[in-house]
Parts: sequence; C-alpha cells; structure tokens
Amino acid sequence: MADLTPTPDRPGIHVSKPSPNAPATGSAVCHCGATATATGDNQVRALVEGYTANHGSGHGRTGR
Repeated sequence: MADLTPTPDRPGIHVSKPSPNAPATGSAVCHCGATATATGDNQVRALVEGYTANHGSGHGRTGR
C-alpha cells in the first residue's frame, strides 16, 4: 500500500484506526505550511474538524 501520510508536496489529511479498540491517529498538512498531528479519537475528531474548517479547501492557495 502506498504511504498516505500528507506532506508539503501532497497536502491533505490522513486518519487511521486499525481496530475498534485502538486509538485513532491523524496527521494533516496544508498547502499554506500548517501541520498537525493527533492521537486519540476525540483529538483526531478535533483535528479533522479544524482542518476542514480552516485548511485544505477551507482557504485560498494565494494567502500564506
């Protein structure tokens, strides 16, 4: 399987939860340079909500 971890060259968000009993992990990289990681279901949920609201397609590529 390909490495799905986001990088500055391939921005995005990646979430993993290998089993129902394991904590979720997540990482995000935006084209603006912002990065974040999270461990635990609630923290990953907050990471996804924050990235969705403020990064990725949430803001233009012109402003850094």
